[in-house]
This record gives sequence, structure tokens and C-alpha cells, in this order.
Amino acid sequence: MSDAQRFGVAEIHDGRVVGIEEKPSVPKSNYAVIGIYLYDATVFQKIRRLKPSGRGELEITDVNNFYVEEAAMTFETLEGWWTDAGTFESLLRASNLVAKTGANKMRTQGENA
Repeated sequence: MSDAQRFGVAEIHDGRVVGIEEKPSVPKSNYAVIGIYLYDATVFQKIRRLKPSGRGELEITDVNNFYVEEAAMTFETLEGWWTDAGTFESLLRASNLVAKTGANKMRTQGENA
């Protein structure tokens, strides 16, 4: 991803997430954290430990890094394309990709492989 600095960026070594940095000026990888999260019940304990960031907000990246610190973070790499639509430019890019290739589709039950 050429504009990874716009996102949370995962640093991965030996198949493990070793850190996530929110909107880094110099990303350590091109792996954007795209915001599909599944948490266990300990997430509520982790949320209570949050402190506001420099932006004055509680950051989901901090929650995720608590899991990284516990070596409990797992991840999947999505196949196909993905893009953000949070800026006018990226919305146009997303629209053009859908127009050109269709949305990433999953087969439904009964469809041929």
C-alpha cells in the first residue's frame, strides 16, 4: 500500500504482529490495519487501561497493542484488493476499482466453484 501512513500499520516479523503504529510518518511496513477486529472478553479490561492519545482520543490501536504485548494478536492477510474511501481521492480510487473489477465477492451457497 503506497499510502500506508494514513492508517494503522502493522509491523510483522516471523509471522507475528510485533507492533501497530497509528498513522506513522515512516511506516515500518505496507500492512494497513483495516479495522476488522474480533476480541475476546478481556477487551473490556484492556479498554479500562486506555489513556487519551495526543489527539485527546482513546485509540483502538492501543487496545490492539495490548494484545500484541500479550502475544495474543493474530491476523489474516486479505486476498484481492482493498482500499480506504476516507478521502475524495481514495473514494474515487475505490469507485474506479469497483467499476473495473467488481467488488470483492464471496461465493454463496449453491454457486459453482
